[in-house]
Amino acid sequence: MVDRFSSAVPASPALGRLIVDLDALVSNYRSLCRLAPGRTVAAVVKADAYGLGAEAVSMALAAAGCETYFVATVDEALGLRARLPAAVIYSLGGVPGDSAPQLAAARIRPVLNSLSDASKWAAVGREHPAALQIDTGLTRSGFDADELGELLAVPGLPARLNLALLLTHYACADEPERPENRRQLEAMGVLAAAVGPLPTSIANSSGVLLGPDFQGDVVRPGLALYGGIANPGSAFALREVVRLEARVLQRRRVATARRVGYGAAAEVPAGTTLAVLGVGYADGYPRSLGDGVGSALVDGRPAPVVGRVSMDLTVIDVSRLPATAAAEGDYVTLLGGGLALEDVARAAGTIGYELLTGIGGRVRREYRPVR
Repeated sequence: MVDRFSSAVPASPALGRLIVDLDALVSNYRSLCRLAPGRTVAAVVKADAYGLGAEAVSMALAAAGCETYFVATVDEALGLRARLPAAVIYSLGGVPGDSAPQLAAARIRPVLNSLSDASKWAAVGREHPAALQIDTGLTRSGFDADELGELLAVPGLPARLNLALLLTHYACADEPERPENRRQLEAMGVLAAAVGPLPTSIANSSGVLLGPDFQGDVVRPGLALYGGIANPGSAFALREVVRLEARVLQRRRVATARRVGYGAAAEVPAGTTLAVLGVGYADGYPRSLGDGVGSALVDGRPAPVVGRVSMDLTVIDVSRLPATAAAEGDYVTLLGGGLALEDVARAAGTIGYELLTGIGGRVRREYRPVR
């Protein structure tokens, strides 16, 4: 698979393209399996596999042996089921509305987050498995100790849920020294014992790196699969999976000192050579990277962003580069290939998760196959 937009009619040149290295993705999955021996290593493919394309990502992981997946919504779960008929699929969003029969028919396992979820799931029959989320300190979705007590006190209800997994989520796993990690793990042990002997799922990407004691039986990495640095300072090496590139639409040399972009925010001296790129904030390249904060790589050399990032366009200064660099029609790199995901995210004032999931639909996804 090379391009999910490929068809009998040749595609027009992409103004922005996201190169997804499926070989690196599979390599990261196998590395995580080695870090969590004896555990089930599931893949979190919600939000269109963090913007990379759930179809290509899930099929590559399935071919590598991944059998368990987590998504966020019913629609995501049903789409994944159509591609992977034998996979174990958990939907983190519970049982919204009247979706219980649909989830059961598709063999989707909802993650039950409330008494309402539990009641709706119990009504479809005890032959359909589910997971139960326990809130151990994130204070988001799931049952806290009091709510879990209410659930367990309803006669016959726990047995009708056919629970296959108990799940919780760390609040601070990306900061290994935080005492909250140990406190959440201990709270999970107490609350899980009240439910009964069931497999547990505790660790996301950063949680896997906390070590075996913190992992549980089913680990569920997301960002680590996609090449994000889940734990700063860790010796664990991940391969880069994505590279965002923008097409050069125009190269121009300004004869006199000029101001560039909306708000006339930047001034460049006479003789400056600029390249106009066909990617802007509508494509997920953040506005916060304007005015010299961000940069592109042109044949491996940096070229700073000039002025504000606009909806469809970004301007870079290529004055210090060879005259042949950044020619019209060339692609330059905005992310990856030397611009690490977490570094770009930090410069933009955000996190790698938001940066990846924000890459827009106009950016063409192209896939490098598993070797």
